[in-house]
Amino acid sequence: MEVTFDTATSKDINELVRLRIAYMKDDFGSVSQEEKTGMEKQLPDYFKRKLGTELIVFTARDKEKIVAVAYLHIIEMPANSVLLNGLYGEVLSVYTEHEYRGKGICTRLMQNLVEHGKKIGLGRIDLKATKDGYPIYKKVGFTDVEARYTEMRIKFI
Repeated sequence: MEVTFDTATSKDINELVRLRIAYMKDDFGSVSQEEKTGMEKQLPDYFKRKLGTELIVFTARDKEKIVAVAYLHIIEMPANSVLLNGLYGEVLSVYTEHEYRGKGICTRLMQNLVEHGKKIGLGRIDLKATKDGYPIYKKVGFTDVEARYTEMRIKFI
């Protein structure tokens, strides 16, 4: 096994769709046929529009097959006293196929993601960690955030 690391391009959209659905199955335990169909419908267009600009997908490949991904969603907001350029990133959909886990692949993806964020001038990178991912994120420099505000949400669907 010789894993190489790079970022996804428009040629990788089908693989990105496959891995996003695999991530959802892994994270939520299952994906209904309706959910799978909905994702297969929405994701290709989303990736075509966002990939390489607002969304950088860091990949690990075994030959041509993508075996692990980590998304960096780049967000611009109005500048404030702690984020003067208004740019920050959010990590999404960190996923490694089962047979490739425990080999340092995710750590390397996250290191690449963090270095890229520094290079492009992000003020910070946020993520929400699972129990499995927490030690990896700590290893690459993420720290726990003490929230000044209570996170809230309203759902429409």
